[in-house]
Amino acid sequence: AAALVEEETRRYRPTKNYLSYLPTPDFSAFETEIMRNEFERLAARQPMELLSMKRYELPAPSSGQKNDITAWQECVNNSMAQLEHQAVRIENLELMSQYGTNAWKVYNGNLAFMIEMAQKELHKFRKQIQDLNWQRKNDQLAAGAKLRELESNWVSLVSKNYEIERAIVQLENEVGQLRQQQGDGDENKENIRQDF
Repeated sequence: AAALVEEETRRYRPTKNYLSYLPTPDFSAFETEIMRNEFERLAARQPMELLSMKRYELPAPSSGQKNDITAWQECVNNSMAQLEHQAVRIENLELMSQYGTNAWKVYNGNLAFMIEMAQKELHKFRKQIQDLNWQRKNDQLAAGAKLRELESNWVSLVSKNYEIERAIVQLENEVGQLRQQQGDGDENKENIRQDF
């Protein structure tokens, strides 16, 4: 499709810029900071950062802080937070396994109902289109029959007019011949009268 558009734009060059009244488009208007950073990463051909698992690690205090109770307390607090996070994830998975299937069944039931309603509406519209097409076809066939009848009437009227015109011409010829004969007869009578 792009090749066809390109070929057509090569053949039919516009005579004027029909978009000149519009402002120059700002393609970066809807870009977010994350999108800009990602575009820059792609432009620099840098690989995508891998998923960081650092927050799931439970590091021990550094070697310099091995005897520091607060450092160990921070490590224990971090491990408890991680443990609680994992417990919440397990609880969410259990809730999903217990109620998720029913939620999906309800969701799928709603989707099936929406599809069924859309198909019924589509069927209704297709029937309306078919009925309209049948009506148009019947109207066109009736109009065609009426046109053929009118054309036949026109042909017969033209034929009758032709016959009438021919009869008129024939009668005019006969009248002309009769007048000529009568004119010759009147001339003969005149000549006979002059002879007496």
